Parts: sequence; structure tokens; C-alpha cells
Amino acid sequence: MSYWRGSWFVVAAALVSAAPGARAALGEPYASVESDRIHMAARISVAAAATHTVHSLTLANRSEVREFTRADGTVFAVTWRGPSRPDLRRLLGARFDAFQAQTARRAGPRSRRALMVNRSELVINSAGHPGGFWGYAYVPSLVPSGFPLASLQ
Repeated sequence: MSYWRGSWFVVAAALVSAAPGARAALGEPYASVESDRIHMAARISVAAAATHTVHSLTLANRSEVREFTRADGTVFAVTWRGPSRPDLRRLLGARFDAFQAQTARRAGPRSRRALMVNRSELVINSAGHPGGFWGYAYVPSLVPSGFPLASLQ
């Protein structure tokens, strides 16, 4: 009997440890920037403005990821700049699959062209070369009134 109890404990612990951690993904509630900081092994700085808050994550390779949140905590935009692309699956969250499908059709698997998505529900622009990548993504319907989109570029 104790063998089975121990087995259930191991299975339950494995399921809990496999659950995705809280993260700040585009269009999702901003549950924990600390999770992204740890995942990327980054330093963080926070700057608040009237319409939003910017959480800047600086990675060891000098890349910078900025996550923009509204007053209610929803992530409405992310930007990146540095020698390599960050984990876009993590930053785009549920919107990553739409981005990947759109760019695969336009660019092909080995293209060096800029990757762009410009739809009513999602805008992404990503470009660069080894040693110098940059990009931004935002959800137009989530952008706070008065936020200057030019500040993402």
C-alpha cells in the first residue's frame, strides 16, 4: 500500500513541476516579470509612465527585452534588441503560433528578410542579422489611449 502512495506522490510532483510558470506574454495578464527575468537570467529595471509601465530586462549578452504593461497589468507590447533573438515563443505566448505560421508562408525557412505581421489583432516586426537583431510586437486593441507607438521602434 505504501508503494502506491509513494508512486502517486511522485506522479503528482512531476505534474506540478511540469506546469508552465507564470510569465509575461503578449496579451496576457502580467503575472510575474520575475519569471521572465529568471528564465532569461536578466537584470531588471522598471519605469512607470502615465499610460503604461516598462519592464526592461537586460540579458548577459547585452540584449534588452522591454515588456510594456497597461495600468491593469496586461502586457500590450514587447520589444527586443541585441546580438540574438530572445525566446519569442515565451514573449508572444499564445500568439506565437500565428506569428510562426504567417512568417513561414512569407519568408520560407531560411530567409533573411524582415519578418512582419500586420493584422488587426497583432503587429510584429522583427529584423536583423547575427550580432544585431531587433523587433517589436503589440496587440492594437490593447494599446492604451495616448501611448505613442513610435516609442516601440
